[in-house]
Amino acid sequence: MIVTGASTGMGAATARELARRGFHVLAGVRRDSDGAALRAAGIEPVILDITNQQHLAALVARVDGDPQRRPLRALVNNAGIPAAGPIEVTPLDEWRRIFEVNLFGHIAVTQALLPALLRSKGRIVNISSVNGKLSMAGYGPYAASKHAMEAVSDALRNELAPDGVQVVVVEPGGVKTEMAGTGLARLSRLSAGMTPEQNARYGALVQGLPSHVAAFTKAGVTSDVAAKTIARAVIDRRPRTRYIIGAMAGFLIRASRFLPDRLLDRMTNSDLRKHYPAESGDRSTAAHHA
Repeated sequence: MIVTGASTGMGAATARELARRGFHVLAGVRRDSDGAALRAAGIEPVILDITNQQHLAALVARVDGDPQRRPLRALVNNAGIPAAGPIEVTPLDEWRRIFEVNLFGHIAVTQALLPALLRSKGRIVNISSVNGKLSMAGYGPYAASKHAMEAVSDALRNELAPDGVQVVVVEPGGVKTEMAGTGLARLSRLSAGMTPEQNARYGALVQGLPSHVAAFTKAGVTSDVAAKTIARAVIDRRPRTRYIIGAMAGFLIRASRFLPDRLLDRMTNSDLRKHYPAESGDRSTAAHHA
């Protein structure tokens, strides 16, 4: 088994859960220090930046040269970075960086390991998000990368089915991890670079996003709970094409299927506005508080 993005959070919890179930896990981490706790749990950490071709080549060599000739049974594409902010003020370089990690990096890992997965008739589990099905103000860059991951997963599932490789998507809602805080630091930098006109348009939204993210995360499940669902997606004999993590994610994804767009917009915008600064009832007051 391979789990990318296993330094902390869901990735680390998934690696531990799979190891607990008796699998040998190669856990992708960014630094040697991240691997110490995993190694103590019987997991083999490997240095892996999914955008680094040398790291990918080393991972392929490790899989193909396994001393016990163990087949690669599953790849869990979990690595990712958060991103929040209005589309207008998110620089194109930031868009490219988000997609490089949240989409292209996963494609690169999948391409590199497909020969081994084809040999074993293994499984690919792609970690998406509720934002892969539903986007809203302030979440466009992250949601776009996850929407793209959903599309890639659907195509890959159909392309690989004749060869016995299954492709499964996992769609978490709120999960209590460190990832949310990292995204908010980037949001603060974006906010500092906004023009007065952009502040007038988005000031209240940008100020409200940290509280909205925090509330959604607080209401979510723990990484260990999420890992149990991901493990099911990995080992279920007849897996579903998609697994949802969290009651709120389930509600939002179902709502996105059946509610008219404008009704869904009103619902999500109403929830966001609860987190705006108290005096910011509309955009005309947002500039005053930005």
